[in-house]
Amino acid sequence: MDLFPSVLRCGKAVASAFLDTVMNNDPEFTPKERELIRREFMLRLSSARSLHDGILVRRWATGPNKGKPKPPAAVQSMLDRGLVALDDDGSHWLKAVFTTTGIVALRRMAEDKRALPPGEYQHLLDELATLP
Repeated sequence: MDLFPSVLRCGKAVASAFLDTVMNNDPEFTPKERELIRREFMLRLSSARSLHDGILVRRWATGPNKGKPKPPAAVQSMLDRGLVALDDDGSHWLKAVFTTTGIVALRRMAEDKRALPPGEYQHLLDELATLP
């Protein structure tokens, strides 16, 4: 009997991360989520994004869902598992900011030097070290 059949259909990595979070209360990011985090917080043109800036999420521009969030699949997965929450400051973009559980998962990700190489993500590692 499948306890979480819809999650298990999503793929082995997603199901594994979901079950780890639910069963062990030990959050981890899926490979696609790790890739999104690396892409969003990498150094660009000598400027680094802060964790407080979050991940930008678009809104639907037209149609019946106009104005509602339009998160990419990786962000939706993190939302579903409580790793991020949407912050609406009234601008065109929404921000997906990390929850306490998400910060724990980021710290676990930072433990692996291959996931967040210090040469490229030192700003992020320093910011994680200052968070409570």
